Amino acid sequence: MTATSFNPIQMQQSALTLNNQPLTLKQGQVFQGTIKQLYPDQMAEIQVGHQKFIAKLEVPLKAGDAHFFQVTGTSPQTELKVVTGPMGQTASQSQQINQLLDSMNLPKTAEMQQLLAHFMKAQLPISKEQLMQAEVWLKALPEGVTKMDALQAIQKMVELKMPMTNDVFQALISGQKTTGMVSVMESFTQLLTKEIALPENLKQTLIQQVNAIAKPFEVETGSLVLAKSIQILSNNAAAMSEKIQAMNILKEAGILPQQATLQNWSSFSDVKSVQSNQFQQAGEVIQAILTTKSDNINHLVDQLKSWTANQSLLTNEQQQSLNQLIDRFNQLPATKQTLEIFAKQMQEQFIKAFAENSSERLFTQDANALSVKDHLLSLLKHEATTPLQNEAFMRNLMKNSGESPQAMIQQIVTQADAHVQNSMDSKAMEHALKTVLKNLGVSYEATLSNKSADLQQIAHQLKPQLHTLLQETHISPQLKEAAEMLMARMNGMQLASGENGHQHQLIMQVPLEFFGKKMDATLQWNGRMKEDGKIDANYARILFYLQMASMKETVIDMQVQNRVVSVTVFNENDIIPLAEPLKSALKIGLAEKEYQLSGVFMKQFEKAQPVKTPVVGQQEEHSGVDFRV
Repeated sequence: MTATSFNPIQMQQSALTLNNQPLTLKQGQVFQGTIKQLYPDQMAEIQVGHQKFIAKLEVPLKAGDAHFFQVTGTSPQTELKVVTGPMGQTASQSQQINQLLDSMNLPKTAEMQQLLAHFMKAQLPISKEQLMQAEVWLKALPEGVTKMDALQAIQKMVELKMPMTNDVFQALISGQKTTGMVSVMESFTQLLTKEIALPENLKQTLIQQVNAIAKPFEVETGSLVLAKSIQILSNNAAAMSEKIQAMNILKEAGILPQQATLQNWSSFSDVKSVQSNQFQQAGEVIQAILTTKSDNINHLVDQLKSWTANQSLLTNEQQQSLNQLIDRFNQLPATKQTLEIFAKQMQEQFIKAFAENSSERLFTQDANALSVKDHLLSLLKHEATTPLQNEAFMRNLMKNSGESPQAMIQQIVTQADAHVQNSMDSKAMEHALKTVLKNLGVSYEATLSNKSADLQQIAHQLKPQLHTLLQETHISPQLKEAAEMLMARMNGMQLASGENGHQHQLIMQVPLEFFGKKMDATLQWNGRMKEDGKIDANYARILFYLQMASMKETVIDMQVQNRVVSVTVFNENDIIPLAEPLKSALKIGLAEKEYQLSGVFMKQFEKAQPVKTPVVGQQEEHSGVDFRV
């Protein structure tokens, strides 16, 4: 899909920004303005766009005339020089532009004329230096970037007073695109794997992060492989060879210690003191039991029952079974041997329960943001691990399982993959988007300002690692260019996003890969903020730009007005038969979130017509698709 589809709301946002903020002028800027009223001492009221201000004129002029003005002073008052004669009377637009170019000693190139025509229409002040820099960019546009894309990016830089640097320009150009993120990632990955001058530790870290983005469900697949391996180890009826294969694959991933055997793989050999009122992971519960003093048993029992009752990853039956075990323990004398037997029984029930629940609670977390895999690993590792460490264990497990020559291990992986595919729903899609955005680290600079942020997790994101990569002096020019292009894409999302008073706009470009199918997805959210600074969920406009293998270009326009949702899907194919069965599910899903679906509409794209630029003799065609906003 071309960037044409991405411009309408951006331009609305730009207009809002200009109209709602006071106009500030700088020395040397030129602009088109209309004299609204004259005052003594050559003072005049000048209108630029929708704004008016008072300035001192160098020569007397007539009210009602429009001129090009140049700012010659700003303190103590704004002073203006007339650059061209009255417009719209005898001179054509091209003559007025030529007159302006002469007076400012600017080259009369086609690019410079297009720039002036564009800013004349937008009624924005721009300086000679900005025009000179913008002309350089227009003369050397990257492949696939139209002059209209470039002009709108330059306009945004001027409006928002961004630095007129090539990095900002390239980032804005990238931020307007709705396709190509997947190909940019692929190109970077291919060059990265071939790079020989890069330090091996940085290279491997980057490759791991790129793989994490390319495989958003790998951790969940690994969780299923972990659960199945544990079930085999716990099954007394399983063949000895199967148990050994399951244990070895967990050893290779670093989940079980190398000295583990089929008899002691779940034993707690390293017991650490844990305060019973602070445990979160199941492994910490077992540690608390083993380290509890005899005079603190009653408090421990209360804590165990409370933890079990609040653990959403356990079924009601499992909670009841654990409570019965706790009650039986409470009736026995609190000896060291009793505590050890009780801890062993609790651990066995936990392992069995969480392993059984892994497939049904694949994308679910408990109140402490922990998943089934986190609890299982805490029961095997005998120590509190972070979610980031647990994800690394799962990716390592998937890597070793995929490379395993054992038919049983390959069968487990195949079954896990199939289960993940069959579990695809709204929660899975939400999880995939969050996983990719988190690993990209698009907003890591803002995250750094959060005092409670996990700095270790931030350091593993792709964007800060790209910063490190670009500081390397010995990398190949090709890899450096690919890294800069990827960085520009991520910076472009931030620059394209923004706020204006209560109005906010958010842009996200996400390279998605599901089971071998790759897809570019761009989300553009426009909404408003409430007085308390939170998003107003009652009103929003959300556009999804999707580039899919089968359906090709697809745009979903979702509008929310007072929690009433209307959805329009733009696609060239007849997708009504595919959509009809899904409408009821959408209606129910929205109702669960207290939204009402008013309708789902299917439309085809309107083909964009060739557009002439304002400069005589110059023409630029826009191809692709467009739709009115």
